[in-house]
Amino acid sequence: MSETKTPALQYRFDGPEDAPVLILGPSLGTTWHMWDRQVPELTKQWRVFRFDLPGHGGAPAHPAGSVGELAARLLVTLDTLGVQRFGYAGCALGGAIGLELALRHPQRLASLALVATSPRFGTPDEFRQRGVIVRTNGLDPIARTSPERWFTGGFAAAQPAITEWAVQMVRTTDPGCYIAACEALAGFDVRPELARVDAPTLVLVGSDDQVTGPAEARTLVAGIPDARLAVVPGASHLVPVEQPAAVTDLLVRHFSTAWQQPFDTGQTALPAAPVNPALTAAPQVVPVAEIAPAVVPPQPLGPPDRYETGLKVRREVLGDAHVDRALAQADEFSGDFQEFITRYAWGEIWDRPGLDRRTRSCVTLTALVAGGHLDELAFHTRAALRNGLTPDEIKEVLLQAAVYCGVPAANSAFRVAQQVIREETTPAE
Repeated sequence: MSETKTPALQYRFDGPEDAPVLILGPSLGTTWHMWDRQVPELTKQWRVFRFDLPGHGGAPAHPAGSVGELAARLLVTLDTLGVQRFGYAGCALGGAIGLELALRHPQRLASLALVATSPRFGTPDEFRQRGVIVRTNGLDPIARTSPERWFTGGFAAAQPAITEWAVQMVRTTDPGCYIAACEALAGFDVRPELARVDAPTLVLVGSDDQVTGPAEARTLVAGIPDARLAVVPGASHLVPVEQPAAVTDLLVRHFSTAWQQPFDTGQTALPAAPVNPALTAAPQVVPVAEIAPAVVPPQPLGPPDRYETGLKVRREVLGDAHVDRALAQADEFSGDFQEFITRYAWGEIWDRPGLDRRTRSCVTLTALVAGGHLDELAFHTRAALRNGLTPDEIKEVLLQAAVYCGVPAANSAFRVAQQVIREETTPAE
């Protein structure tokens, strides 16, 4: 049996070859160019290593479905270059990779900065819904709305070149890799483990960030021992682009004072790439508020039983909102039934390795058509979209069912599925 080789990441170095290594991790939908304005100052003290996520910035399109897998690919890349210890600053998904490194590979990480990061990014439903939209409509709807998520309104209006640069970054990303990254964020939740992060940590956030804002930043600071919080006024989610001078100053101060132990170096430099011309405006220096942390104990971790496994799978397939509603409606009469289907349908059958979830969705849709169970067909159509089926593939399942289950049953099924698909795949205005 041949071993599957872990793909390396696309990367570049800037700065002196004999300096300690500082890694800058990008957010979902961006490239390493999001850090262009920080590099000139950081390379005065550090050898800056930047990388692209799979399928971003022209990187090979090898999707990674978890934050842990992305961290593993980064370490494989660093191992081939002989980099053993490093400082790390990451934005959003890049910050999640930094948390994964701090928790699973603490011996490699000397100091950490988490920019626009959260221990859990929204809800799994939000990111799986985004994946459904991309799978159905491509990346253009996400690209067109990215400036609204990334920048304050005033900045986007005053900087049309940067706004267009942001749209093009997303538009040129590989859709499959973007969807896989959404799945990675949907499955990411390290809230119970934050107290185990022992690297010196700076948590940095824009005051107007509506994606992972000050509330999420304070959750990190409350959970990570001795972490410090810096709130940058007048900035939204992509704060290194919107307020580059403030972010650069914070990173220099943090990594200059929170540097643990000597670093191994010895990498070979790559030719310098051109700086994005959209990021050449003079930065504005802004004041920063720092807030002392509070520490909370982690929640206990233990091996899950079939019920806990089933509840996790049920939420991943049907969505938190549906499962929460079903459990909330359970009473003394129906509670045992909810436990039964969670434990056995979801914890046993849906979690078996013999079929993937796409195939199980096809089987389930066909069975529901045959039985005429239209209510369940509606939420399992949503589940099928989450599990990776496209509207065209769902149509083919229903056409097949029409032959073997009857035209009247399929006629009702088409009506239900069509409504669900319209609701789930229409991008928000």
